[in-house]
Amino acid sequence: MIGDGAGDAGTDPDDGDRDDEVFADLLAFVEDELSFATSHYNDSYLDRRISSRMRRTRNETYQEYFEHLRADADEQEALLEAMSINVTGFFRNPDVWSGIRTVLRKLSAKETTVRVWSAACADGREPYSLAMLARDDPKIDESSVYVLGTDISTPALETARNGVYEESRTVDFDEQLSFLDDYRRYVDVDGRTYRISDEIKRNVRFQRHDLINDDPKSGFDLVTCRNLFIYIDNAYKRPMLETIARSLRTDGYLVIGKAETIPPSLQSAFAVREARLRIYQREGRGTGGGAADRRPNSNSTS
Repeated sequence: MIGDGAGDAGTDPDDGDRDDEVFADLLAFVEDELSFATSHYNDSYLDRRISSRMRRTRNETYQEYFEHLRADADEQEALLEAMSINVTGFFRNPDVWSGIRTVLRKLSAKETTVRVWSAACADGREPYSLAMLARDDPKIDESSVYVLGTDISTPALETARNGVYEESRTVDFDEQLSFLDDYRRYVDVDGRTYRISDEIKRNVRFQRHDLINDDPKSGFDLVTCRNLFIYIDNAYKRPMLETIARSLRTDGYLVIGKAETIPPSLQSAFAVREARLRIYQREGRGTGGGAADRRPNSNSTS
């Protein structure tokens, strides 16, 4: 954290302790007053996000920023948005998407309705990737695949529902979408603006959901939750994964990030299907869950 140089020549050894106290008070304010569960995230991750906002607002110390935050509702919203994890992309890690294609083919071959939950979906590019993949593959009945995208960030969900993305200097949508042979069948491109077509949006819905605090869902055949757990404190990974497990049907699939693992205490609930790709399948024993109403508009996705 800022202030880790406490004890250097010319500094008060107590400065670092005071910084830590203010940092803790700041996090408590965010958790208690702004309802963001900071206690579930790694301190290093939270510090990076807060330090970024400090630079943007030109506050040099935690104390200065804390005072600014308490007095400025717009900054409170900006900090919450900064803390929400919005690292995403179309078809991120193409080898994983080849594995997801195989899973969707298997599900489509045996189920009349395939329900997919893209948890912590950020601005919606992963749910739309799922819908495009289903539409693009002749071995998948795209009319049977329904995708729910959820996230904690309201602004990110607004972008997701609009399905319009602006390319920047550091983001190459053409490269991301090149996983498909002809992505322009599903995306309208106007300069640097990429607009998801209505036929893709038709089977994709979005809603706010907090994996940490909200109840499990039910009846999903596939859950993707990728690159979230690397930011979460170890003590809270298990309850979040339990929420996901309870949301899956028996034999349903889970895909997590390539740098993530299932905690040992939950490994009995999941069988490894593709270890390198982090694709798992829910076992019949262990964490509760199970069959639910399989209609796409069921209240089980509410």
